[in-house]
Amino acid sequence: MALIVQKYGGSSLETAERIRAVAKRVVETRKAGNDVVVVCSAMGDTTDELLDLAAQVNPTPPPREMDMLLSAGERISNSLVAMAVASHGVDARSFTGSQAGVITTERHGNARIIEVTPGRVKEAIDAGKVAIVAGFQGVNRDSKDVTTLGRGGSDTTAVALAAALGADVCEIYSDVDGVYSADPRIVPDAKKLDKLCFEEMLELAASGSKILVLRSVEYARAFNVPMRVRSSYSNDPGTLVTGAMEDIPMEEAVLAGVATDDSEAKITVSGIPDVPGEAAKLFRVLADAEINIDMVLQNPSSLHDNITDITFTLPKADGPRGLEALRELAQTEGWGDIAYNDKIAKVTLVGAGMKSHPGVTADFTQALRDNGINIGMMNTSEIRITAVIEQEKMEDAARAIHEKFNLGGGEAAVVYAGTGR
Repeated sequence: MALIVQKYGGSSLETAERIRAVAKRVVETRKAGNDVVVVCSAMGDTTDELLDLAAQVNPTPPPREMDMLLSAGERISNSLVAMAVASHGVDARSFTGSQAGVITTERHGNARIIEVTPGRVKEAIDAGKVAIVAGFQGVNRDSKDVTTLGRGGSDTTAVALAAALGADVCEIYSDVDGVYSADPRIVPDAKKLDKLCFEEMLELAASGSKILVLRSVEYARAFNVPMRVRSSYSNDPGTLVTGAMEDIPMEEAVLAGVATDDSEAKITVSGIPDVPGEAAKLFRVLADAEINIDMVLQNPSSLHDNITDITFTLPKADGPRGLEALRELAQTEGWGDIAYNDKIAKVTLVGAGMKSHPGVTADFTQALRDNGINIGMMNTSEIRITAVIEQEKMEDAARAIHEKFNLGGGEAAVVYAGTGR
């Protein structure tokens, strides 16, 4: 008998019919002799609808009350799935995040899980029940307030529960059959990948692949929780994410896929003295504003005046705040102009096989060149190459690189719903 944690995304739960279909899958898994813990996202677009409703009531709502509001979406789907499972004659018990022992930091809207103490969940499992837990939420031990984990937080909830319970596998259900070599909405012949190591999935998630949330993969790697990405619309076995890059035999190492991301903007700060400490001032201001940065490029300084410029990318949502903080700093320090561009995108090639295949960077850049796509910034890791390009060229770039490295599966990929989650 295995212990399986199953997480279902919003598109899998968006209607009563879909909830009944999920319940049937859960019951089949239970009747196959497995213990089952289910983690539910909010139904369909419930979270977005609640955000819109809150904005109509108060354009700047208190963060604590936003968490109280948004956590309701998961509780609704949670209880409905429990009812649907019970309709099959299988005992089910639903829990909020706090009842399931998900303890978080106190930051409302984007809390992080500190620990999971799933005593009540374990009791339900031991009693032969299906335990159903509301994702995306937890509780702060000190304030006793409800918190939410940010977008995709249900994935992280599921992995954290799987780790705390010692589950055999954490299955993440969405509306595609697994992880593909590219977004099948952009590259029609994208190939489903049977297996990925944690490092490959981390790079894909960090580079824009929306099938798994980065934090969930980080958690899975830290606690060695095997993840299986599947569709709630089919019985395809999906993609298994497990193991380290070092575990992949060299002769089996291949390039995994292409990821795209148009959620970032680029800022260039010019006129910075090329002396120790200046870059630290710039990035400290951003850190104090709780703004994450991604790619960074510092140009060589001019020989006659020892002045340089620094370019970096950051989330578009944080662009206005970042600009405001940097303009104040630049004025104080006597730096030069600040340029902002939110019409950029990233295209990334990922694969453990990259380290053993010379010429990958050359082929990557040639694929872009042959399609008239200019590279604005570029960086690499042992298993990744990323280029910043014009946003309008993103889809063309993904298709060009995918074709250059023969990553296609030869047939059209199936997307059952359309949200990717």
